[in-house]
Amino acid sequence: MTERSAPAASATAPGTPARRTAVRAAATGTLAAALLGLAPQSALAATPAPPPAPAISAVTEARAAATAPDTLATLSRFFARDGAVAAAKAQPRIEGRTVPVYVLSPDFVRGKAGAPVSRLEFLASTAVSADGQKASVWTARSRGAWKVVNIATGDDEARYSAAADGGTVFQEPQINAWYEQRGDRIRPLDAEARKAIGAGGITVAAYQKRVAKAYGDKLPGSAYDRRGAAGGYGPQDGAESAAAAARPQPVAAGAAADDSSGPVTAASAVAGTAALLALGLSGAAALRRRHSR
Repeated sequence: MTERSAPAASATAPGTPARRTAVRAAATGTLAAALLGLAPQSALAATPAPPPAPAISAVTEARAAATAPDTLATLSRFFARDGAVAAAKAQPRIEGRTVPVYVLSPDFVRGKAGAPVSRLEFLASTAVSADGQKASVWTARSRGAWKVVNIATGDDEARYSAAADGGTVFQEPQINAWYEQRGDRIRPLDAEARKAIGAGGITVAAYQKRVAKAYGDKLPGSAYDRRGAAGGYGPQDGAESAAAAARPQPVAAGAAADDSSGPVTAASAVAGTAALLALGLSGAAALRRRHSR
């Protein structure tokens, strides 16, 4: 803050036009200096805009893919995989809304100016079997059409989306943490998130510092990525190398977008596998964690 000195003695009487003009000029100069001093701080404190929502047409097409007869047949086998129910009696159905699923954005991790905290990764619909099992059907756009790219146990996507309090719910898949961004605050929604940022949440700026430290050297194109560790695996050989070559490669935010639904096409249409990528780390790890609960 600029410290103002006492005015020097003057022969001009208080209240005269000359003195009023001088006072106004001094006040204007002080205010301008104050604003200039605050401008950089305001820019740094600017809250990132939320990521764009998917188009209504995208949600409609994604839900159609999730409710297609072939998908329901696959769900019957999925629910019967542990013998809990016979495939013929699973009678899967899609319930509730098809929700957008956002994940931590690589551009935000990099500190790119104006980058949203999260990006749209895929759309999810909740499937329920006759015996009450639940599964999340992930859909993404591939080659001009919406397709099912994965089926995961549980209903995390729908459940955490429903917990939103006016903000954007997103996942940090590397630690399977769910958050809500509302304005300049990041609020934890599960135990993993509370462990990462505390029960009270943190500012967007503080969260950016945390993820930059955690993942800044693991982004697509990094040495970590190039040596094959981005899929959650170290160097491999033989059959494992062939499997690694078949896995989708890290996708930079927005690189695969081909319509108004945004970078949801970053999810590869490899049915039956957790082929979704975020920050170059494989979604398969998140799927395994869900199976291990």
